[in-house]
Formats: sequence, structure tokens, C-alpha cells
Amino acid sequence: MHFRYLGQSGLKISEITYGNWLTHGSQVENEQAMSCVHAALDAGISTFDTADVYANTKAETVLGEALKGERRESLEIFTKVFGPTGPKGHNDTGLSRKHIMESAHASLRRLQTDYIDLYQAHRYDYETPLEETMQAFADLVRQGKVLYLGVSEWTADQLHEGHALAKDLGVQLISNQPQYSMLWRVIEGEVVPTSIELGISQVVWSPIAQGVLTGKYVPGEQPPAGSRATDDKGGADMIARWLRDDVLERVQRLKPLAADVGVSMAALAVAWVLQNDNVATAIIGASRPEQVSDNAAAAGVEIPAEVMSRIDEVLDPAVERDPARTEHASPKTREA
Repeated sequence: MHFRYLGQSGLKISEITYGNWLTHGSQVENEQAMSCVHAALDAGISTFDTADVYANTKAETVLGEALKGERRESLEIFTKVFGPTGPKGHNDTGLSRKHIMESAHASLRRLQTDYIDLYQAHRYDYETPLEETMQAFADLVRQGKVLYLGVSEWTADQLHEGHALAKDLGVQLISNQPQYSMLWRVIEGEVVPTSIELGISQVVWSPIAQGVLTGKYVPGEQPPAGSRATDDKGGADMIARWLRDDVLERVQRLKPLAADVGVSMAALAVAWVLQNDNVATAIIGASRPEQVSDNAAAAGVEIPAEVMSRIDEVLDPAVERDPARTEHASPKTREA
């Protein structure tokens, strides 16, 4: 495993992060989830990402159980706050001081830890003053319950505002967690340049585009049994946008390029996002332990420039680059 600094901080994290969105507590049974976490540890992964909203808090509970007994100082545990949890009442969502404080303490209990290494605003809250949000985060840092602060899917302007407030409060905003892959490059135009300016790293999710970039989805054929595309608990909805024959046909043309690099299609996709110097780590998910090992093989892989250019040529018509898509990631109202 290779390690990188997160933002302008002294915190090192593994290039590959194990995440449990859409798996633990929902798609994958607990025993299998435990096996995936242990496979991650065996692969040298030290960084784990979750969120209270995943499976309505169950994902955090499963991760806490899976990591119990491991040396806490050797791990970096990330979680997030924003989405509706519990009975989804009027204060069970957003980035108000009330929801942040209650959510942080609940996450600590579920994760069975005294502190969270990176606490992230899962989306931008248009209904709460940003000053209130950042003050609550800063208080958690001063209490020792959170070490560093991050956000997820914030625009360049929102990163500027949040970073400035964090600096005024004497705390560190060091990361952004956006979607990023060969097919989804919306952060490259504005978010990445701003992040470089501010000393913020990207902690990217969906580097294999929900599994599409593994090549297992073949144009004109039914999705493989047990795959993300057949998951009726949310996975199928998330992957649907990529299951067009024109996209799948282009992805199939990446197979010889992966062979040239000497890695699997999945590892090629993960290694591709890691070629971006502003990316500190790529979050991988898994429903089987062998998937963890396959994806983790991307750590330290250098893709030759000519292969990077060829990937662009193959995928270009199917790539989404519009920076405005980031703004659409956060609901304008909490009820949305």
C-alpha cells in the first residue's frame, strides 16, 4: 500500500480507502461485510469511509464492529453528516448545530471510537448559515471528538467560503469528497484548481463508476446476477445512467489498455483517478473480499502517458465534464 498526505496537513492516509456505501447494512450481509473489511486490512488499507445516512446508520454500526480490536492509532476513520437519519424528523437532516452535534455523538457510539479522524459535511446546506455549520465543526475539533474537517460535493465557491471560515476559527478544512472517474470528470474544471489553491485534497468516490468500468456489463446483455445493476436496495438506481450500450461499448475497448498496464479493468480505473495529484485517495466498495484485493492492486500503479491519452480518445464522447453538475449534488431544501 502507498500513502499520501491529506490536504495541507500532516495526516497520511492510504491511497485506497475502503468505503461501505450501498453495501454494509443493506446489500451485503454482516458476516460478508466483516470479511471485506478484513480483506482491506490485509491489503494494507488503513483508511475507512462511511456516513451516518448509509443504510440509515447501520453501515456505521457494521464498520465499528468490523474494526473492533484493531489498533485505533493505525486507522483513519472518516464519516459524514447531512442526510436524514432515524425517523427522519424535521431536525434529523442538514448541517444545523443541533443535527451536527447529535449526529457526531451518535456516530462515535456506532463506530465504537472516541474520535473521528475526518468529519465531513456530506452536502452543502443552503438552509443553514455556513457560519453556524463551521462553528459547530470547530467546536467538535476543540473537544477532541474530531481531528480534521472535510466536505463532500461542494462547489468551488463553497469551498472558498468554507475554507475561509475554518481558517478564521483556527481549524483545518482539508478535503472534499466528490464523485470522480474516467466517465465523470466534472471536478476538473473548477473544483480541482480551487482545491489546489486552498490546499484541499480530493477523497474520490465511485472511481469505477458503480462497477461499469470493470467491463462486466456487456452491451446488449443482461447484467450479471448479483451485480450492482440488479440490486433493488438502491444500487440499480445509481448505476442506471451508465448502462447505455454506447457507454458500455466504449468501456469494453479499455480491456487491451488494462492488459498493457498489467492490471485488471477495475484496478486501471482506480489507478486512473490516482494519477491526478490532487486526489489523495480513491474510495472502493466491495460485496466480496476478492474485489477488495483487486481494487487495492491499483496503489502505486503509474499509467504511461500514452495509455492515459488513449483512454481519453476511447471514452471522450461518453465523459461528463460540466462543472455545474456539482452544484446539483446538494439539495436546495432539506426536504428534497
